[in-house]
Amino acid sequence: MSGEIKNDNKACCSIPPVQSEGYEPKGSYGPYAGLDKAYFVGPEDAENAIIFVFDIFGYYPQTLQAADILAQTLNVRVVMPDWFRGKPMDLRHFPPLTDENKKAIGDFFGDIGRTDKRLPELYAVAEQLKKDGAKKVASVGQCWGGKMNILAGATDHFVAVAAIHPAFTDPADAEKLKVPLALFPSKDDTPDQCQIQAELAKKVSPLSDYKEYLNMHHGWAAARGDLQDPENLKEYEDVYSRLATFFRNVFDA
Repeated sequence: MSGEIKNDNKACCSIPPVQSEGYEPKGSYGPYAGLDKAYFVGPEDAENAIIFVFDIFGYYPQTLQAADILAQTLNVRVVMPDWFRGKPMDLRHFPPLTDENKKAIGDFFGDIGRTDKRLPELYAVAEQLKKDGAKKVASVGQCWGGKMNILAGATDHFVAVAAIHPAFTDPADAEKLKVPLALFPSKDDTPDQCQIQAELAKKVSPLSDYKEYLNMHHGWAAARGDLQDPENLKEYEDVYSRLATFFRNVFDA
């Protein structure tokens, strides 16, 4: 299998210019669906909505800008809840080179970062969006959030899910998919395992999309992305343009 499955239903979406530094988010914060804090951007009365599941480092300019890009490009409501209650992983612990780093990351995933604890909250946000008027709800996740979304794709809460540089890749997670999946791994994200997931997703829906970013490191499109690096910036623009196209195709289907 090649490193890309083409999704040619429509031309790739043009996204707003990406700011490489000094980005100021366009949205606002408030409580939502039982969670104390969430970032909101896009029209409150939009017909379609996207939930954004950030990586373990929480709210970062690169991630907030991605949410704003999706909202503006697709004219949708984007909601990014604070899954970690103000206690995301400290970026200084990654990569985990010391015993202190490894313990901090292990403790995080053993407690607040447990997917079985956070998935019910993801589903609750989806259902609240529908109660608030959204006709179609999709979700995208980065890293840990990508794992969350692939698992969520086996439910009836979403019309589509997406994962950017997903963590803890397991082909078995995609065996129960019910909806289209967009999957965009880096060179560090076991692309061979992701390819299996992509093949399973394509059997679920021809709208599923897949592209490997083998020149990028894990986290290039989230908190660990360096948008002042020309190559990183180029691929950041590419992945969010491709993601916007994927969601547009699903919403228009």
